[in-house]
Amino acid sequence: MNLEEKIKRINELYHKSQTEGLTEAEKKEQAVLRQEYVANVRANLKAQLDNIDMENPDGSVVNLGEKYGQKSHS
Repeated sequence: MNLEEKIKRINELYHKSQTEGLTEAEKKEQAVLRQEYVANVRANLKAQLDNIDMENPDGSVVNLGEKYGQKSHS
């Protein structure tokens, strides 16, 4: 299932939860899909941030992904 399909399914489950409610299986599916979606958003954001270059006052350029990307944020 690609990202667009997952988003569509998340929305379907949300709307169903507001009208008729979800079965336990649907609630579990919704939770898994939401976790996958959030993980995807975080990965995309990290990839974007890792590609930011900052120019220092002395003219040198530092890639923030190389400088901070290896640190664990647990």
